[in-house]
Amino acid sequence: MVSSGIRWKSALLLLIPLPIILGSLFIGTYPLPPDMVMRVILAKLASPLSPTQWSQVYETVLFDIRLPRIILALLGGIALSVSGASLQGIFRNPLVDSYILGVSAGAGVGAALAIAFIPLIPGATQILSFAFGFAAFLLTYFVAKTKSETPVVSLVLAGIIVTALFSAALSIIKFFTEAERLAGVVYWLMGSLAIARWTEVSKIFVPVVAGFLIIFFMRWRLNVLSMGDEEAKSLGVKVERDKFVVLFAATLMVSAFVSVAGIIGWVGLVVPHMIRMLVRTPDNRVVVPLSASLGAVFLIIADDLARSLTTFELPVGVLTTVIGAPFFLYLLKRRGGGSWK
Repeated sequence: MVSSGIRWKSALLLLIPLPIILGSLFIGTYPLPPDMVMRVILAKLASPLSPTQWSQVYETVLFDIRLPRIILALLGGIALSVSGASLQGIFRNPLVDSYILGVSAGAGVGAALAIAFIPLIPGATQILSFAFGFAAFLLTYFVAKTKSETPVVSLVLAGIIVTALFSAALSIIKFFTEAERLAGVVYWLMGSLAIARWTEVSKIFVPVVAGFLIIFFMRWRLNVLSMGDEEAKSLGVKVERDKFVVLFAATLMVSAFVSVAGIIGWVGLVVPHMIRMLVRTPDNRVVVPLSASLGAVFLIIADDLARSLTTFELPVGVLTTVIGAPFFLYLLKRRGGGSWK
């Protein structure tokens, strides 16, 4: 049973994204009066097809530039944080996120190939980064699979090996890439939401939502899987099937998001720990939905800072590292190396 205190905290955390999304509409290099922003939003909600009574620039900035970027950050935060929370449960390891499966390294190779050698083909970067990221996961899974089982230790080791191989391939591609295109590869690897448009949102919406719903409806099984394979089998859970489904769903979400935004780290590692610290429970029935909420908030705020701190835009992946790494160090020191549960 979930205590009343956890219910109140959960309700509050689930509502946090709403004011953050609204506040993010006011942030940007192009100044928009707050009263005008609210008038535009309310008028569009009341009558979407009515003619405008203000400058078309306001609508363009709000609905074609800022809103799709906020929605992309929201989807990315959900993908990274929920995948991190689910994999930490399966691996029973607080230092795990989706990138341990080789997704980021594989996606980096795919994007580098597209940027370096076929930059003029529309959508090539997104297609190849998604394909290579997913291929890296499948390679990790089948390398780790022995005698119809995939032990957690084998998955970790296979992920490290696959990541090393793809990282080496990425280094070779960068070595043979022209200087101008190499800059594009490096920028992509830093992670950014600057290219966010409705087309990018539409490309990742279905994979992210589908992956999230799969993990959401399986979150009670994550509690059983986190007990270990033998204990889960004794309780009647089909361990290999459920483990693969969760890994598949997590990879689907992350590969889709990484394909349009590049590599953005630390979200999936830090956010689930923040949730467990706030609600004081490792119960994945609570941790998974709250990780989605706080993950969205974390990435939206990081992107707000990336596009408002300086006159030029910072890669959001750099900011998530700057924010996430010290916070994770704080958690480590606060717990004194003890249990993370």
